[in-house]
Amino acid sequence: MKESQRWIDKHRLVCNGQIINQKNFELEGKVEVAVFVPSTLGLKPIFQTDTFALFEKPSGVLVHPSSRHTEYSLTHEAKYLYGAEANIVHRIDKETSGLVIISKNKIAEREIKTLFENRKINKGYIALVAGEIDKELFIDALIAKNREFSEIKLKVRISDEGKASQTIIKPIQYFKDLNQTLVEAIPLTGRQHQIRVHLFHVKHPIIGDPIYGVDFETADLYLNGKLSDEERIKKIGASRLMLHANWIEFTYKNHFKLYSKSSISELFNLYQKTRL
Repeated sequence: MKESQRWIDKHRLVCNGQIINQKNFELEGKVEVAVFVPSTLGLKPIFQTDTFALFEKPSGVLVHPSSRHTEYSLTHEAKYLYGAEANIVHRIDKETSGLVIISKNKIAEREIKTLFENRKINKGYIALVAGEIDKELFIDALIAKNREFSEIKLKVRISDEGKASQTIIKPIQYFKDLNQTLVEAIPLTGRQHQIRVHLFHVKHPIIGDPIYGVDFETADLYLNGKLSDEERIKKIGASRLMLHANWIEFTYKNHFKLYSKSSISELFNLYQKTRL
């Protein structure tokens, strides 16, 4: 009974072609249940213990399936490798690359999620942004969910009615010819799109961001899947969001500070930029 109710809650129960939302009644006809079958692209953890694994998610891969029709996500890889109880304990955007923790069982999932909720996990990102940043910035701006999409396509926005949000930005290298700066971003809170909207707020949007720092038409084309790679590079400077989850630090059984093994220069094409 518990499992059947779970199917209904997740819209996985279909009768005669119609999704069933109602519980505790009899069905008649062709009854189908959509079962999650994990798939793999061969992605392997860069570090793991008996209770969790650390993966480097490529840009363009979803953390969780967006619908029953999602063919692949990091959740697929987690359950393929570690079984049905494995799960992702936090999120990064589809276009953000970098470190993601996967719990291997329900106890670890609950305990690591609690660490995130209590702000006991620290994270550092690398981003390539527009303009020159020559000193450390502390961005303290309230973030609220955007409810009005008639003029802007932002998921969140800076608002006096928002929740407390703080981000530290540290400059790493300035590319004068391109007027772009490589920075480290350390979010002290965990709001959706926090680093993206904070950098946009201080007029240093992340290169390749198709939502924050672009016009309504460009954002609309992207969100509707109609912005080609060529158009995107021309309009916003890159075919991906130049944001990478680079390190993560926490204490769970032991103390860990774990770093990405990816080359930022290769991820962001910095070799090409320095040659320019």
